[in-house]
Amino acid sequence: MKTAIIFSSKHGTTAKVAEMLAEQLKLDEIKLFNLQHKNEVNLQEFEAVILGTAIYAGRPMKKTKRFIRRNLKTLKTKKIGLFICGMDPGKEKQAEEMRASFPDVLLNHATTKYYLGGEFIFEDLSFFERFIVKKVSKVNKSISLIHHENIKKFVKEFKGETN
Repeated sequence: MKTAIIFSSKHGTTAKVAEMLAEQLKLDEIKLFNLQHKNEVNLQEFEAVILGTAIYAGRPMKKTKRFIRRNLKTLKTKKIGLFICGMDPGKEKQAEEMRASFPDVLLNHATTKYYLGGEFIFEDLSFFERFIVKKVSKVNKSISLIHHENIKKFVKEFKGETN
């Protein structure tokens, strides 16, 4: 099944997660597209699409939202997987961020949808971003909270494996 993993990643964590998904899916034809570098993808050549976005300050990246708006009609005809990468530990907030990232029609159509965690890599953050992270998240050094178990669950569900 020819699959596209389309995502927005500013500092690289969402790209890293997309690569983990691609590696674990082990599909013959899989292509990754970072919307930070490429605005359009020819969806006609893919049977399945996995969409992902980083969450910053509780909000999805604008390029992801714009891409979905422009391509919603076509996306509804594909097998869909959805993921978000963020650092909020609360399940309720994670669900809220998922709803803010994708329209209801896509959330209802998706085969699988998961919150896959995130990272604060201080070396990659600007002075202002570090200041905000320290103030809001009370974190003052690099930390990785990627949910590897959820990545495995995502892969199994997307592939239609029950156990």
